[in-house]
Amino acid sequence: MINKIIRNYLEIKSLKELNEIINNDKNFLIRKLESNDFQLNKFFYKQIGKKYHWTDRLQWSNQKWINYVSYKKLYTFILQHNEDLVGYFELIHHDDKNEIEIAYFGILEEYYGKKIGGFLLSEAIKESFLFKVNRVWLHTCTLDHKNALQNYISRGMKVFKVSSLLI
Repeated sequence: MINKIIRNYLEIKSLKELNEIINNDKNFLIRKLESNDFQLNKFFYKQIGKKYHWTDRLQWSNQKWINYVSYKKLYTFILQHNEDLVGYFELIHHDDKNEIEIAYFGILEEYYGKKIGGFLLSEAIKESFLFKVNRVWLHTCTLDHKNALQNYISRGMKVFKVSSLLI
């Protein structure tokens, strides 16, 4: 059986374009990881990605994870509710193009349907523009959460490229 996977590339070029979701629950905290501890990146990648066919990093050795999180232009942020882990995003700063790529983004399944994804994406976009970049971009595909594309568009991102792949 052949499946067609559609990949959408989206961008936002100004913080003024952001349709922000605000979460007034003071028990939510977003913090930037300051250490090169790869375990949180690996945990979120595996837990969030297992439903959405994130497979490229599953065979990575611990050393490869360490090398990845040690990259000076990678920034990882985690969302917590009290002491519980909720979600994360990884930002990669591309100096040569003066842009930020939201490389990975997601929340754990128990937080679905609570507008946390829109809030976390708003925060990822705001954090990205603190780097004084020309644009923030990401890609999503039809394997991702059914609301992913709509969340990106609702926050003000626009599709700039579409591609497809047969698997």
